[in-house]
Amino acid sequence: MGPVRGEIMWQAVLEAVATVGGDGPLDVLDVGGGTGGDAVRLAALGHRVTVVDPSPDALASLSRRHAESASSSGSVTGVLGDAADVAQVVAPASQDLVICHGVLEHVEDPAGAVRASLAALRDGGRFSAVVPGRPAAVLSRAMAGDFEAAQRLTTLRADDWDVRADGPRRFVVDELDALLRGAGLRPERTAALRVFSDLVPSAIVDLEPGGRDRLHALERAVRDSADFSGISGGLQCIACLDLSSPPTDRGDQHAAV
Repeated sequence: MGPVRGEIMWQAVLEAVATVGGDGPLDVLDVGGGTGGDAVRLAALGHRVTVVDPSPDALASLSRRHAESASSSGSVTGVLGDAADVAQVVAPASQDLVICHGVLEHVEDPAGAVRASLAALRDGGRFSAVVPGRPAAVLSRAMAGDFEAAQRLTTLRADDWDVRADGPRRFVVDELDALLRGAGLRPERTAALRVFSDLVPSAIVDLEPGGRDRLHALERAVRDSADFSGISGGLQCIACLDLSSPPTDRGDQHAAV
């Protein structure tokens, strides 16, 4: 199911880009972008991408991947640092879009990571977060017969999660919304990701002619449904930075670089 999941996650990136609007290239910050699977594809579309990642090896792979890409009218810049370092390593108010996909579930302080990233965002820019959904994890554990783990997940909440003891943090829609609002963002769209693709065996998709396209179409059909976002493997929230509305806990993050 790797290619199916990867394509769904790429579509989430494109959804975020589309919300910014405008005809020209964007300045995009990819927090925790690793080896640049998304960054290089965005550069091929003409965008200027900065990847902040704590792994020197990942950034080296990013550089090689970008150099080897067949065509790229944009640019990719790798910067060493983690989510909490963004305010120190990226120029303030320099980005149109911040992509924070697959990051907040791993960090000790997700609110701090969001606030640090917002330092780099221009007024009116967009912030896209993708996180795992908790109800889907409960369902997965129960279907595997691990009822104790499933019950344990029902007692956890994102704001008191211990990533060392409990593994990657998992969210429900209201928790993700509250996290972004608390940092001073205005959520505009919350979407379901991987409602079916995490459950359907890859053999079904790969062996049935046209199966992959039909699965993608089914995912798109329920993407904006609140009924399905509650059970989806992933959640995406795209939010706008509006500096005319005071944040509740962002603080002064616009540090000089």
